[in-house]
Amino acid sequence: MRSKYSLMILICVFLGCKQKDNILINKGFDHNLFNYQGRIEKVNDKSVALISTGASVSISFSGNQCEVYLKGEYKPYNYVSYELDGKYLGRFKIQSDSIKPYTIDNIPITNKHHELKIFKESEAGQGAILFDGVKVEKILSSASNSEKYIEFIGNSITCGAASDSSIIPCEEGEYFDHQNVYMAYGPRVARELDVDFMLSSVSGIGIYRNWNDENIDEPIMPQVYENLYLNRDSSKPFNFSRKPDLVSICLGTNDLSLGDGIKPRLPFNKEKYISNYILFIKSVYKHYPNTQIVLLNSPMIGGETNELLISCLKEILNHFQTANKPIQLFQFSKIYNNGCSTHPSVDEHAQIAEELLPFFKNLLYN
Repeated sequence: MRSKYSLMILICVFLGCKQKDNILINKGFDHNLFNYQGRIEKVNDKSVALISTGASVSISFSGNQCEVYLKGEYKPYNYVSYELDGKYLGRFKIQSDSIKPYTIDNIPITNKHHELKIFKESEAGQGAILFDGVKVEKILSSASNSEKYIEFIGNSITCGAASDSSIIPCEEGEYFDHQNVYMAYGPRVARELDVDFMLSSVSGIGIYRNWNDENIDEPIMPQVYENLYLNRDSSKPFNFSRKPDLVSICLGTNDLSLGDGIKPRLPFNKEKYISNYILFIKSVYKHYPNTQIVLLNSPMIGGETNELLISCLKEILNHFQTANKPIQLFQFSKIYNNGCSTHPSVDEHAQIAEELLPFFKNLLYN
C-alpha cells in the first residue's frame, strides 16, 4: 500500500496536480474580507444585496483565478461592472434565475495581490444584485475605506442612465441597457479624488414632482431618500451611519420638465420647488449635520429654463446662510445632451466630472 501511495504522489507531482482546489469564500458581512459601499442589505446568512445605483463590493485576493457568485433580481437579467487592479473591465449581464459563478478573465500572474471591485450597474427600482461569495486561490483582507466620502443625490443624470449605446443601440432594449454607472460623473469624480462614494439617485425623480407625474402616482425624492430601497417602503430605513464629507445634490431637471406632452402637466411651481428643496436639505442635515452640501444646476438645461433654476437655487442658498458650512452652488458651463434621449453621453460625463473636479477638490481638502 505504501508503495502504491508513494507512486501516486510521484505521478501527481510529475503531472503538476494541485494539492487543493480554489476555495469558495462566503462571509456575508465580514468586512475583513469584503468591503461594501452604497445601500446594501444582508438578505440571509450568505447573500448581500447591492441595492442602490453603483453599490459595490471589493475583494482582495492572490492567484490568477477568480469566480464571483451573483444573481440579478430583475428578470431576465441585470448588469454589473468589474474593476480589476484599477482597470475597468466593462459591463456584464447577470442572469436572474439562480446564483451563478461568473469568471473574471485574463487575471495577470503576479506576486502582488489583486483588488476586484464589483459595481451594480442599475437602479434600486430594477432589483438588487445578490452577492453570494467568491472562489479564489487565497482571499486577503480587503482594503479599508478611504478617508473621504461623497454622497451624490440626483436623478437619471446622476445614475448614468441613457449614456451608453455601446452594447445596445439607444432605440432598442431595456432602459438600463444604456446605463453606465461606472462612467457617470459621480463615480468618475470619486475615483479621481480617491474617495469613497454613494449614489442616492432615481431616474425621473424630482423635488416636488417627477418627469411625467405631479407626485400623484410616483414618489418624489423627499419621500424615498430615508428608505433603504429608495421607494415608499419605510419599514426598511437607511441607517446613515457613515457621514459624508460632501453631499452633492442635482435635482430640478424633472421638476422643470414638460413631461411627455400627452399626460396633463401643470406649470412649474417655483414656490413649491423652493419650499420642498429647503425641507429636503433640512432632512439631509438631520443625518449629516456637519457635511458640506453642494447644489448643482442641471447639465441638461439651458436658456431661460436654466436661469429660472439658478434663481430658485440661489433663494435656497440664502435660506441657509447661517449653516455651519455655507451651502455652495455649482453651475455647469454648457449643456450636455448627446446621449440617449438627450441625456449626457459617457464622453460628456467625463467632461462633467472634469468641470466638477477642481471645485470638489477645493471643498474637500482646503
